[in-house]
Amino acid sequence: MVLELDVQDLFYQSSSGEVIDFEYNYIPVARETWEDWFGRWLSSLQPDLPRAPGYEIGLRLTDDKEIQLLNAEYRHQNKPTDVLSFATLEVDFPQNPEMQDEPLYLGDIVISVNTAQRQAQQQGHSLPTELAWLAAHGLLHLLGWDHPDEEQLMQMLKQQVELLSLISINIDIEY
Repeated sequence: MVLELDVQDLFYQSSSGEVIDFEYNYIPVARETWEDWFGRWLSSLQPDLPRAPGYEIGLRLTDDKEIQLLNAEYRHQNKPTDVLSFATLEVDFPQNPEMQDEPLYLGDIVISVNTAQRQAQQQGHSLPTELAWLAAHGLLHLLGWDHPDEEQLMQMLKQQVELLSLISINIDIEY
């Protein structure tokens, strides 16, 4: 399976290429690590994916300020959040013969590293663990998962735990 992952770590670098000075030391997750994680996750979710020669995902790591703007614009909630997903597959996958050889664009995931850092500290695990947790959550949303009620939330959390175990991250939650 081919995966094209566009990682934009805006939290780490400003537009000038300088490291942004935050209250704590931020060590970014390497692009190769993200590609490995998403590749493993998509492979395990293959039976649930629309058939395509490959998949394309955008991942944007940003700060609370930018995610608050996005959250206000798209969800009408003027506050920061941890992760937003912008799925392109809202309906069944269209069978367009002209696009059969192209990777299927699943959508974009935006994660606030500020919020992830706070949540990692609250949960007592590392920032990369929290970023993986949020990325897995975002990926499931791209694939149509949702959590409008407690039962579906528990199913989604269980799936996130399974995805993280594929990359040797163990999260112990009650569900």
